[in-house]
Amino acid sequence: MTKEKLALEVIERLKKEYPDAGCTLDYDEAWKLLVSVRLAAQCTDARVNVVVEGLYEKYPSVEALAEADVGDIEAIVRPCGLGRSKARDISGCMKQLRDEHGGKIPRDFDALLKLPGVGRKSANLIMGDVFGEPAIVTDTHCIRLVNRIGLVDGIKEPKKVEMALWKIIPPEEGSDFCHRLVYHGRDVCTARTKPYCEKCCLQDICAKNI
Repeated sequence: MTKEKLALEVIERLKKEYPDAGCTLDYDEAWKLLVSVRLAAQCTDARVNVVVEGLYEKYPSVEALAEADVGDIEAIVRPCGLGRSKARDISGCMKQLRDEHGGKIPRDFDALLKLPGVGRKSANLIMGDVFGEPAIVTDTHCIRLVNRIGLVDGIKEPKKVEMALWKIIPPEEGSDFCHRLVYHGRDVCTARTKPYCEKCCLQDICAKNI
């Protein structure tokens, strides 16, 4: 089976397994997703969803967060880890949104990458979830699973994984596919325990089992 055919089969099976899979970070405004995805680095989405409640209660807008003292932001987001660097990035990002983009998130991948604390993973998440554009989010679940399944061969660098997946994943499927990999990676194809291959919907086509 070619990688292209394998990719299409994996996509279809994961659709059936996780039909309603979506972003596990809570947000009701686009800029909040930008904040949450920065906080999610080396932290669970569940914890981020709790921590941001206090952050948005005190600073409910881009403007308010841009004007906030970085130390105050750090004190609130500290439970997510790496508080100092995350607070600095969030502050800088909100200032840039306010000063250069009228408080709105730019609908341009390269412009997103110029925001403090925004890398390719975050920019792809924004493009896919906020703007509905083709996107491939190479988080730790994605990188682990596509290597195990055999969609990529021993590639661990996020950008290289992304570029390899763009060649075999239909653009319109990329964003939802990556969300489903997160669900599958948490529930079945786990990292910290032995994967539950016996209950995996991909067992018969996964390279790790062939």
